[in-house]
Amino acid sequence: MVGYDPRADGRNVSNLEVAVAGSVSGLVTRVLISPLDVIKIRFQLQIERLSRSDPNAKYHGILQAGRQILQEEGPTAFWKGHIPAQLLSIGYGAVQFLSFEVLTELVHRAGVHDARDFSVHFVCGGLSACVATLAVHPVDVLRTRFAAQGEPRVYKTLRNAVVTMYRTEGPLVFYRGLNPTLIAIFPYAGFQFSFYSSLKHVYEWAMPAEGKKNGNFKNLLCGSGAGVISKTLTYPLDLFKKRLQVGGFEQARASFGQVRSYKGLLDCARQVLREEGAQGCFKGLAPSLLKAALSTGFVFFWYELFCNLFHNMKKADS
Repeated sequence: MVGYDPRADGRNVSNLEVAVAGSVSGLVTRVLISPLDVIKIRFQLQIERLSRSDPNAKYHGILQAGRQILQEEGPTAFWKGHIPAQLLSIGYGAVQFLSFEVLTELVHRAGVHDARDFSVHFVCGGLSACVATLAVHPVDVLRTRFAAQGEPRVYKTLRNAVVTMYRTEGPLVFYRGLNPTLIAIFPYAGFQFSFYSSLKHVYEWAMPAEGKKNGNFKNLLCGSGAGVISKTLTYPLDLFKKRLQVGGFEQARASFGQVRSYKGLLDCARQVLREEGAQGCFKGLAPSLLKAALSTGFVFFWYELFCNLFHNMKKADS
């Protein structure tokens, strides 16, 4: 069970084990979905339409983009920025799941609402994601810069990126795109946790008794569904965030096509709508939904698996 459940006090999983389970789930998931993340970021940053009919468009489809990146940059390009991405996933997973467990328990102790309600999971999920985002946002900016750069690379190593960005753009560069990130992450994570819980209830209601025995499949399926719903509802803000995070990084984007500079979230939204239309706010949605289904499904799958593992180890020792 994700979140505090007064009926499951016997599960006996400590806060440290919750943090470890969240970290490991993020680590394993990141390795598996990194190629889709790189393609999604390239799509989000492309000004030109994602269409074969636009002769200036570098990318126009998932398979085409995958083949082109492989041909031009080699297989390692799909794991560009993997070290900061892993730091992001490990730190984010630990803080988010630990915060969510603590917040839902506080709601239960306060006795105001049922800790298992959809609204409670939405608010606690959103707040826990905001706390995690504040903790790891600099790493997210680094990950985006690495994934966005072409060849030759502007940043050779993680240390080189940190030093160069700090010297040329100042310390606030590591919090570029924070406002749209927080605005987007609250409903996104809130919907993830609340829909995950709701979809599990639907699964229990819809599946015959013999189908309910495979809990791991249920966690994977419901996590994937929650990821797709959440990403679709909040996608434009994710695109604006990525555009803002690569501000001041235009020289590394020249080989990919047109580049733009934005003064802030509202200016970015206005420019995208004016130049690229409403569909421009959903560039990269296809790989993003595929990534969201896999990543959210795997995160909840691995998290629940490790929490159950810790619980069973304690039972065996007692």
